[in-house]
Amino acid sequence: MATTFITLREVHDTDLPVFFRHMNDPESNRIAAFTSEDPSDRAAFEAHWARIRASEDVIRTVLADGVVVGHTAVYGPPDFREVTYFIDRAYWGRGVATAALSGLLDVVPTRPLHARAAADNKGSIRVLEKCGFTVTGHDRGFANARGEEIDELVLTLVR
Repeated sequence: MATTFITLREVHDTDLPVFFRHMNDPESNRIAAFTSEDPSDRAAFEAHWARIRASEDVIRTVLADGVVVGHTAVYGPPDFREVTYFIDRAYWGRGVATAALSGLLDVVPTRPLHARAAADNKGSIRVLEKCGFTVTGHDRGFANARGEEIDELVLTLVR
C-alpha cells in the first residue's frame, strides 16, 4: 500500500459540503455513536460549523494526498479541553486518523487533553492510544446515532 501524505490546514468554506457528506454516512455515524441528533439537518449543520469556526477552538481540515478526508479539533473550556476527529470511512485503517490527531497535538500544546469514545469503537480507541491517550474512566451516554444509551471510555493525554 502506498504511503498517504497527511496534512492539516484551516477549514475553508469549500470543506463544509464534504464534511456534511461524511457526517451523513450511516456506518460512520453508527461507529462514532455520539453524533448530532439529525445529521441530515443541513441548517443545524451550518449553524454548528458557523459557531465553532467563530470560537477559540482549534479546528483543522484533514487532507490525505491533497484530498479533504475529514476534520479534527480541540474544543471546550480552558480547564477541560477535548479532542475530536471525523475521517471519511474510505480512509479508515490507513493511519489517517492517527496522523491527523498527532499533527493536531503538535499544534496544541495544552495538557491535559481529554477524549471520549464509544467503548466498542476499537478503531478510535486505538488511534487515541497511539497518540498517547490512556483510559482514565468509563461513562454512559446517549448515542444519537444508535438511539440508545451506551458505554463509553474517557481517555486523557497528560504528556
